[in-house]
Amino acid sequence: MNSESTPPSGDVSPAQTPGDSQGAHSSSTAFAQSDPHWERETIMRLAMASLEEQKKQRWWRVFFRFAWLFLIVALIVLSAYKGGVNASVSEPHTAVVQIKGEIASDSEASADSVIEALRSAFEEDSAKAVVLLINSPGGSPVQAGIINDEVRRLKALHKKPVYAVIEEMGASAAYYIAVSADKIYVDKASIVGSIGVLMDGFGFNGLMDKLGIERRLLTAGENKGFLDPYSAESKTQKAFALAMLEQIHQQFIAVVRQGRGKRLNETPEIFSGLFWSGEEAIKLGLADELGSLDFVAREVVKAEDVVDYTHRDNVAERLAKRFGAELGAGAVKTLLSQHLVLK
Repeated sequence: MNSESTPPSGDVSPAQTPGDSQGAHSSSTAFAQSDPHWERETIMRLAMASLEEQKKQRWWRVFFRFAWLFLIVALIVLSAYKGGVNASVSEPHTAVVQIKGEIASDSEASADSVIEALRSAFEEDSAKAVVLLINSPGGSPVQAGIINDEVRRLKALHKKPVYAVIEEMGASAAYYIAVSADKIYVDKASIVGSIGVLMDGFGFNGLMDKLGIERRLLTAGENKGFLDPYSAESKTQKAFALAMLEQIHQQFIAVVRQGRGKRLNETPEIFSGLFWSGEEAIKLGLADELGSLDFVAREVVKAEDVVDYTHRDNVAERLAKRFGAELGAGAVKTLLSQHLVLK
């Protein structure tokens, strides 16, 4: 009797299947025999995939090169555009120069920008009059004074009328500019006036004493640390500053009197730094009439077409200011604790 048992048909052990490797070998041999070019085809597929990838990379390189070229060309074109009016204007029109925002050397309402626009407007024969379109709370008395002087010079040179139109606000240094016009037009709710000067800052010495912080300021010249915010206030320096402010205030008053003449109804408050609505400003002689830009162009100048001569920085100039000049200006402003403005 044979003692060896036969295993179940579904339970074949590895040791008992020596034909498996032979079967696999036979299968691969059969595949190779059925498709003898399979290795070549596989290599071709890999090569084609590689070529497709290279095409995509080349396409993206070409795309980015053209994108950069387009950007450079656009910057060149925009850099050539200075803003303002096209020089080919020939129809009779009312020329407009906008004075908006803070009046400062680094703003769009700087003397350089405004004067460049003014000269273009005055030199254009088809411009029948120049309108100063003002919406500003004020700013630098120096910048305002330069613009005021240039408006007067250009008026005398070109014999063209100049009108100021104050929109929401024409105060302080903005009003300093407005009085250079032959007439000032306002809205009944405009803010007008603020004929005064201020110098502002802070004093931290009391807080520093409480915190136990010692100020160490070394100067050559007893007034070099003039009105230093971290030192106790000097009565002598304060008196000097007030005298300087009074002198600039008198300059402002003289310009207003020169510009408004007998139309100005002087009161004790008119040069005190107060401001008024447009309606009240007309009563005080600070303004002449109610009127908008369109009204002045249509009814006063009699040239309804309005052309804006305002100078605006081009793209290259804005980039230069942002990444270059503003860095230096920001450092200087950080060091200054006081600034002088007309208020």
